Amino acid sequence: MNTNLKIVRMKGSEIIPYISDLAKLRMEIFKSYPYLYDGSFDYETEYLKTYTTCPESIMVLVFEQDKVVGVSTAIPLELEIMEFQKPFIDNNYNIKDIFLFGESLLLPAYRGRNIYHHFFKEREDAARIYGCKLATFFAVERPIDDPRKPSDYVPLDKIWNRFGYKKHPEINLYIEWKEVDEETQSPKPVIFWLKKL
Repeated sequence: MNTNLKIVRMKGSEIIPYISDLAKLRMEIFKSYPYLYDGSFDYETEYLKTYTTCPESIMVLVFEQDKVVGVSTAIPLELEIMEFQKPFIDNNYNIKDIFLFGESLLLPAYRGRNIYHHFFKEREDAARIYGCKLATFFAVERPIDDPRKPSDYVPLDKIWNRFGYKKHPEINLYIEWKEVDEETQSPKPVIFWLKKL
């Protein structure tokens, strides 16, 4: 990893000074495939406040000097909304045992520097400290022949497998968001990946 970069794990209200930077980062990176997310700054700042009001939430920030160039988030599943708890409850999991990882976002110029590894390590460490037995995250499920898929797009499945995560198609839900070519929001299928800690 480049020595000019600094990785810091923060909790809850420590995140407040970086909300604006993080909102812009989410909008920029999620606009790309496979999410194709057409977000708004107001929505993003409001969404991120969820993390600032939960003292057990985690954000791993990557800085180059004072600039935020990457972020990874996590929160105990028992403190998340029911929408994310329900797929696990329906599959007989104890939500108190699970730490939910959110996005891992990194500007393209900073990829390939082993930062992704730090994102997982920092969040898994936080999950263990909290007392969780499982870590999970979800990913959008796109058709294999999706015509919008860039020719150089490479799914992250192999990387997630290498970090010890397994895809669980039975644990799934639909989340609504507006894509770049849509007039309004529509539901998108997402599937969860799990790892025993």
